[in-house]
Amino acid sequence: MPIVPPSLDDRRFDDLVEDLIARIPAHTPEWTNPRLGDPGRTLIELFAWLGDALLYRANLIPERQRLVFLKLLGQRLRAAQPARGIVGLSYAQPTELRACTLQPGARIKAAVPFETLNETTVLPVTGEAYIKRRLNDTEAARMADVISGLSRVHRISGAVQGYETLPVFAEGRAEPQGFDVFARSTDRALWIALLAPPAPSAAEQPTVNEAALAALGGGDTGAPSLLSLGIVPALQMPTLFEEVGRAAEVPVLWEMVVRGRGAQAVDYLTLDPLPGSDSSQGFTRAGTLRLPLPDESLIWAPSNQVGVNPLAGVGDAPPRLDDAERAARLVGWLRLRPRPGQNVERLPLAWLGINAVEVDQRVTLKGQVIGTSNGAADQAFALPATSVDPHALVIEVEEAGGRGYQAWHRVDDLAAISADARVAREAGAFELDAEAGSLRFGDGVRGRVPDRLMRVRLAQGRFGGGRAGNLPAGSLSEISATLIDGQRAPALQVNQPLPMDGGEDAETLPQAERRIPATLRHQQRAVTAEDYRSLALETPAVDVGRVEVLPRFKPRDRRFDIPGVVSVLALPAAPLAPAPNPRPDRPFIERVHAHLAARVPLATELYVIGCEYVPLGLSVALRVREGFARDKLLFEVRESLRRLLWPLAPGGLDGEGWALGRSVRERELEVEVSRVAGVAEVTGLNLFARQGTGAQADWALLPRNQAGAQQTLNLQAWQLPELLSIVVVEGIEAPTNLRALPNPFASANAVAVPVVPELC
Repeated sequence: MPIVPPSLDDRRFDDLVEDLIARIPAHTPEWTNPRLGDPGRTLIELFAWLGDALLYRANLIPERQRLVFLKLLGQRLRAAQPARGIVGLSYAQPTELRACTLQPGARIKAAVPFETLNETTVLPVTGEAYIKRRLNDTEAARMADVISGLSRVHRISGAVQGYETLPVFAEGRAEPQGFDVFARSTDRALWIALLAPPAPSAAEQPTVNEAALAALGGGDTGAPSLLSLGIVPALQMPTLFEEVGRAAEVPVLWEMVVRGRGAQAVDYLTLDPLPGSDSSQGFTRAGTLRLPLPDESLIWAPSNQVGVNPLAGVGDAPPRLDDAERAARLVGWLRLRPRPGQNVERLPLAWLGINAVEVDQRVTLKGQVIGTSNGAADQAFALPATSVDPHALVIEVEEAGGRGYQAWHRVDDLAAISADARVAREAGAFELDAEAGSLRFGDGVRGRVPDRLMRVRLAQGRFGGGRAGNLPAGSLSEISATLIDGQRAPALQVNQPLPMDGGEDAETLPQAERRIPATLRHQQRAVTAEDYRSLALETPAVDVGRVEVLPRFKPRDRRFDIPGVVSVLALPAAPLAPAPNPRPDRPFIERVHAHLAARVPLATELYVIGCEYVPLGLSVALRVREGFARDKLLFEVRESLRRLLWPLAPGGLDGEGWALGRSVRERELEVEVSRVAGVAEVTGLNLFARQGTGAQADWALLPRNQAGAQQTLNLQAWQLPELLSIVVVEGIEAPTNLRALPNPFASANAVAVPVVPELC
């Protein structure tokens, strides 16, 4: 039987009243009618109420002991994690034609506050991305005569490939599913047009262009301007059993168009990102980078008018812009292409823009005195807010002798400062409880004690976080920034192309208490299968829905019994919904792997993988019991089967998700259908497997070995079923064909319509 800690006293108010009334005949037999409203009865209820309050406090002792035990373990609550993202900035007034460099920590107004993480430069230009989209076979055949004529006009002796100038991320919008800028272009390049603000009139546009060009080149400052680029790669789902570690950087080259030897000839100047500025780590994650621009005398764009420049857009030149208004504002071109000699075929991006900066859901506080030392050991001080970023925290302590404030450093454990007693005694150190926002100083043996009457100051700290910061795209619009010279920045606008994500609330006491057994068992070391599972579920900044441990399983080879190998199958949390089933993306796999890799034994070969889903289709026929609505019953049957086969809770036979590797059997599905209230009889049930891929994929009825035998979808130990199609009908036979079912991955709110071709 389970161990249930008993209450010290389980009596309540009514029990105490009854007990006291029962004692009346023994102590005061002359009191024969202790009715309600009697003064004596009122006194009894008063003492019972006081006793109930005392017993309640006494029963809190076991809970207090648990919390004290939690504190003795050194297990602090986990602080809230901030939501993060990338935004683009632009001037609110088109008349602003200077370059402004903003300090980090600019405040962005929203439902919860956000701040910029690094320095950024806002230039008086907008960036529009284009590719030279190759024509498909139909378009090429239709325009064969035109392309042949162009080759004669431009005197091209070799092969000619037509293209169309296609805008990408138009008007700052993102492509959440990703757009492959290399694979879909003729020259494997992404072109960024730098456009000056629109002038009040066409006659004034050249003057505005010159001012914007001067800002790009640094003007008379002698220092080049820095172009801040925001990069959000479209991170694909890892392939099945792909070994996910630190992703290799994409070898690319940034180039600026400059004048060539002819009047309209182009050449290219290579731009190297500012060292240490590439937080995207070579297009492997969302981040920013800063490109030093050349002098304005070198920045140039060829004419888009064919009369002036007959070779506009031809060959290695930038794509031709046929929009006269945009062409008039064009001041320069930036090109992104694979580094020569590197075989880079694909570069899927969700968004790319200029004047970009990273932001997160925290606020910075500076220069606040948080207390005065009394000279005692183990002093604790509260910070102005909770959920503090440990890496940005700077604490200073006032010291005697006119030394003023001196920075003290943070340690994880004051008792483990140093093995040298003298070093430990003199160390200016403190412990931090990041969730509670509190500091604790030493006792003179394990860390110094701040001198009496000396002040403790928060020099700098960043606070905040939580799921409230996971805002949808377009939620951030206003920013208050300061220039690097301390002046207020001009009015700016914010473009948020993608949602903010990664925000997690601080851990609660009940959640921390549930971690006590796991902490005692694994001590932050992964040894047993349960250790791996517990640690994977505790991965910060991701919501893990299910973890399965496959010991001695080598994913790439699909082999078991390989010594020293541990594979951890992890799925993200997701609500019960129609297909597709939850799949881990690359950041999810990387975070779980990094969390576990720091805790596994040295000789362990660790893999973190997702499961392999096996497509499954179902058709069910049944008879409806009288008195039940037909359509509602058919819907409930479909939902019950989806719930049974769902990989997360409340799916599966045990409510924890369909068991990994458990085959899907016809009889078990029939039992599930028959449990739905209103089903009189299951008259038929068929299982279908998916055959082929892509457009050739089709459903095939699973075979029965003999008449009356049940159908079974057999699964391997690393596989789970994915219910993609289901038909439930009232009748005597289940459908044997699922070809007419809709695509489960199609958008539910979109209607497909045929397009009339230009040439029939």
